[in-house]
Amino acid sequence: MVREKTIYFYSWAKKYFEFSNFSLHSIVVNGKEYATNEHYFQSIKFVDPEYQEQVRLAKTPKEAKILGSSRKHKIHHDWDSRRLDVMREAVLAKFTQHENLKQLLLSTGNATLVEDSPTDSFWGIGKNKTGQNMLGKILMEVRELLRNQVN
Repeated sequence: MVREKTIYFYSWAKKYFEFSNFSLHSIVVNGKEYATNEHYFQSIKFVDPEYQEQVRLAKTPKEAKILGSSRKHKIHHDWDSRRLDVMREAVLAKFTQHENLKQLLLSTGNATLVEDSPTDSFWGIGKNKTGQNMLGKILMEVRELLRNQVN
């Protein structure tokens, strides 16, 4: 597949911020509502249901991320092997539960989607712009899945 262009997203002040896990678009997974994908992703990694709930109910995605960085609470032993699937689940939920976001994602055609995070070289491209861009890759996977559902 030929890529048309590259779309960078990260900052709330720029176009396509909706692709960020911090965008204020709630998702419902397993009957529970999460204010953002960040809330879901950060909460689900913990073993303790009470701490999961504390993260789920964080006031902001930034707070959810900070709580999610805590190592005072036990995370699932297989988290590293599950985190991509959890992110994929969150992204799919977001773009199927919000029709306007689905249409925005589909409108990107075959563009390469890049999380332009200056600090995260796993989910984004990091400071040196050589990161793995896993969030961008998952968004492109979900876009292809949604495109195939439409056709």
